[in-house]
Amino acid sequence: MIAKAITGESLASVALVMFSISTVLTKVASGRLNLNAGFLISVSVNVAFATLAFCAQLWLRQEALHWNAFGFLLFLVSGAFSTYLGRWFFFESIARLGPAKASTFQVSSPLFTVAIAWLFLGESLSTAAIGAMALTLFGLLVVTVNPSALVRSGPHARAAMRTSASGVAMPTRANTPFGALLRSGLVLGVGSSAAYAVGNVLRGAAIRHWNEAILGALLGALAGIALHVVFGTGTAKVLRDLRASDRTALLAYSVGGILTISAQMCVIASMAYIPIAVATLITLCTPVLVFPMSYFFLKNEERIGPRTLLGGALTLTGIAMIVLL
Repeated sequence: MIAKAITGESLASVALVMFSISTVLTKVASGRLNLNAGFLISVSVNVAFATLAFCAQLWLRQEALHWNAFGFLLFLVSGAFSTYLGRWFFFESIARLGPAKASTFQVSSPLFTVAIAWLFLGESLSTAAIGAMALTLFGLLVVTVNPSALVRSGPHARAAMRTSASGVAMPTRANTPFGALLRSGLVLGVGSSAAYAVGNVLRGAAIRHWNEAILGALLGALAGIALHVVFGTGTAKVLRDLRASDRTALLAYSVGGILTISAQMCVIASMAYIPIAVATLITLCTPVLVFPMSYFFLKNEERIGPRTLLGGALTLTGIAMIVLL
């Protein structure tokens, strides 16, 4: 039992390091190449690298691959939530908030896991758990929302059309509290965290029905890129423009893609050894690594100050209380 726990925690810790490096690389690349192209590059590399890894596994493994239709379906649906929705929201939040603040949202994913279990599995929440949830949400607000921005709405507010970092037009009222909330990145960060939470729950269920971590990561990546092709805009133009794109950005997005799919393989594998909530908590505590990495490698361009650190500490405290209760 102890050996299984150590194996699971080690796999989750490796995933944590990979996710953290990928977050910083995405910030570097997003300043040189738009996120619509970055998303396509990252997910394409996910598919290519996972395919190579799965082929290598088939060549090396001793036992035959056993088919499990339910596990197959769960892995596909988890990809729709994590690889497509979760990553789209996350890339947007990195562009608007920076890697340190955006990664703070990711540690709230266990919070949404608890909420999903309460809503759909009938698990009750204690008063202490509700208090921890409130503390976590307050920490997120401290990190992302400037109180003065929410009350700055003059009588001449006018409708404006904002274009998202990935090229999707989002109509908002720029000078209203709601518009300020959208610009703060709160909606994007929470959406990313919730989508990843659903994806992780589905992956945890899938790996227990079908212990195929590499194939599961590949199926998720395939689902993500398929949805991007169907619902994305300007994909053909992005492909045409890639040849003339910034080489550093292409390399950063590509390396980030390899890291994220490798991290997904590790975290899926870890869920076969340790509880889903524990694996999620370890892998999504990226601020622990991203904060110092962002400060030193990006020269604190996000202006990380006491408010950001306080919000991150409150968020981590709230999540730890939920998991340990």
